[in-house]
Amino acid sequence: MDLYEYQARELFASHDVPVLPGVVAETGEDARAAALGLGGAVVIKAQVKTGGRGKAGGVKLAPHPDEARRKADDILGMDIKGHRVGKVLVTTATDIADEYYFSYLLDRANRTFLAMASVEGGVEIEETAVSNPGALVRIPIDPLTGVDAAKAAQIVSAAGLPSASAEAVQRLWTTFVAEDALLVEVNPLVRDAGGAIVALDGKVTLDDNAQYRHPGHAGFRDLGAADPLEAKARARNLNYVRLDGQVGVIGNGAGLVMSTLDVVAYAGEAHRVRPANFLDLGGGASAEVMANGLEVVLSDPGVRSVLVNVFGGITACDAVADGIVRAFALLRSRGEPIDRPVVVRLDGNRADEGRRILRVAALPGLELVDTMDGAAARAAELAAQEA
Repeated sequence: MDLYEYQARELFASHDVPVLPGVVAETGEDARAAALGLGGAVVIKAQVKTGGRGKAGGVKLAPHPDEARRKADDILGMDIKGHRVGKVLVTTATDIADEYYFSYLLDRANRTFLAMASVEGGVEIEETAVSNPGALVRIPIDPLTGVDAAKAAQIVSAAGLPSASAEAVQRLWTTFVAEDALLVEVNPLVRDAGGAIVALDGKVTLDDNAQYRHPGHAGFRDLGAADPLEAKARARNLNYVRLDGQVGVIGNGAGLVMSTLDVVAYAGEAHRVRPANFLDLGGGASAEVMANGLEVVLSDPGVRSVLVNVFGGITACDAVADGIVRAFALLRSRGEPIDRPVVVRLDGNRADEGRRILRVAALPGLELVDTMDGAAARAAELAAQEA
């Protein structure tokens, strides 16, 4: 889960990472009131989960409260790389002496953690990483020993950051570990005119797999900005990602579903249709799980056909077939009969029995296809016919 800047700052503050006072505002008048409360010049910052806000005009200095209201009104409603601005952060302005870049992240390739730092922080850090890669120092972090005071001093020395930043670097590591983050980034980490080190910005990605350890993280989720179908699926404990195609895809196992998306995309080229979603049922395919999956997929008005691709393993194909039959009945009883064609491919454990169950059931609009390629081609063909 990616956090907004103001949420990242909340986490930073809870672990004693130095940040400036700030207030979140959703209207220009709220921004004016925030500026009055903070006193002096403020900075109005668009709250969107993407970079490049400054270049897009989403970060503006306001020397007095009336200007804060005008600048906030200008920023609210902006589109920044496809993200609509619904909130701004009003924060105290500061006199910056130097800007740095700093982050901790998971280094998947080397199966460890990595600290990245540069004395050339700010809006051009991406360009710096490309044009002058030597300016961005990369330091592996041993997950067993982490970052103590000595390691923090080593990191800032290697990056050329001031020694005063070592304490903030150590506290950022504490944040990274304590919150089960995949990324903690500060750009810029600054030294102000008085020599103090301050995190002026914050980007944090939390590991969804660790949510059970952090019930408080649920409050960070922006339900208003979430895709309603993805929110609906999440409430039903389904792994669902909405795409922009016409063929709904349901499978058991993330790898199988990913492969199915590729096959559907290839088969759909001839019919100008594409996959509409990723939906992994996981290890179980009970009637309720299958019904929930079909309901979510068919709630997308862009879906014209559905492909159910299941490889029987621990959950045998006959159990999956029973789940499909009962799912049709369950949705019909809810007043939500399936009104679009469904193509089913079963393979693996007890596949023959699963196919027999579906043939006997003779469910309206359901077709059985033996192969994955054939099922994808048929689902794409039916989607094109439904246009």
